[in-house]
Amino acid sequence: MEHALSPATLSELRRPRPYPAVSVLTPTHRREPDNSQDRVRLRNVVAEAKKQLEADPAVTRERRADVAEQLDRALAEIDLTYTEDGLVIFAAPGEHQVWSVARPVPERVVLSDTFLTRNLVSAQASERPFWVLSVSADRVTLWNGGADRVTEERSHGFPLTRSRENFDAERMERVGDLPSTFRDEGTRHFLRDADTAMGRLLREAPRPLYVTGETAALSLLDEIGVTRDAVHIPHGGLTHATPDTVWQAVRPLHDAEARRDTAAVARELDSARGHRTFAAGVDELWQNAREGRVRLLAVEENYRVTVRDDGEHLIPAESADLDSRDDIVDEIVEQCLETGAEVRFVPDGTLTDAEGIAGVLRY
Repeated sequence: MEHALSPATLSELRRPRPYPAVSVLTPTHRREPDNSQDRVRLRNVVAEAKKQLEADPAVTRERRADVAEQLDRALAEIDLTYTEDGLVIFAAPGEHQVWSVARPVPERVVLSDTFLTRNLVSAQASERPFWVLSVSADRVTLWNGGADRVTEERSHGFPLTRSRENFDAERMERVGDLPSTFRDEGTRHFLRDADTAMGRLLREAPRPLYVTGETAALSLLDEIGVTRDAVHIPHGGLTHATPDTVWQAVRPLHDAEARRDTAAVARELDSARGHRTFAAGVDELWQNAREGRVRLLAVEENYRVTVRDDGEHLIPAESADLDSRDDIVDEIVEQCLETGAEVRFVPDGTLTDAEGIAGVLRY
């Protein structure tokens, strides 16, 4: 299952496909007993997708069989042991993908000539993703960070390793037997290569970056390049650590950064009220988002609302209502990101006086 949504990946997902490009969304659960019905629900929604393929006269027999096979392959790949809050399956002639997202999604099936990406985009933004680079003299490990976890990222050339006979850099660093390792020219070249690889990744998928390692390693990286602008955490021994160990090392700084971000967003919203560039509520934000007027969007982390469009405004609705839209918040988030707005998710209760969603307008 996929987790990390880079700009390049998103662009590829949005590429037009031969009809039908099928998007299947279903909510999932992380814990018992809520997750006991996830497998049945998933099979049912995939069966519904096949039913819609059968009923669509625009889908040829060959393409119907192809896409149905892709859906079956996607279903076989899913391990519900490690699900988060939602699953998104994409299937089209000759291809399929499965995405796990850390934000609830509505249950739905969509047949179109493009995949439905707004729920992925919203989930990625709500996770406040970040990178962690753990460095030592003989290994550099990259970690992909999200809302409450990190996982090792084995791509873009990582992990980088350097073999030297009878050389255990991390052990020697911990016991103090390697005082000059990071003044060694071979080590400098090795960390320079890691810095260059990290720079390429940040250009492709820009995120906040934390770097962990011995103080000497961090000092050397300061001299080299792009990672000098990262948040440095003087903690060695993490290049071979478990994801939870890395997360516990990073978490205090990450949480403090999140608190500072929330306070900064609150100040911007207060200032916007005084300058009459403040907007609140899904109806007002949806209209301004479509016009590209939103500069900053703030959304409470678990804010969801179902609405329907009466032609002029969005009005509250029930999920069972005709033409109801369960994921209007995700639509607003994606539209704002498309027009260059900054999107920030804040703790529940932060925007009570703004109905859970607020923004600062450009004009």
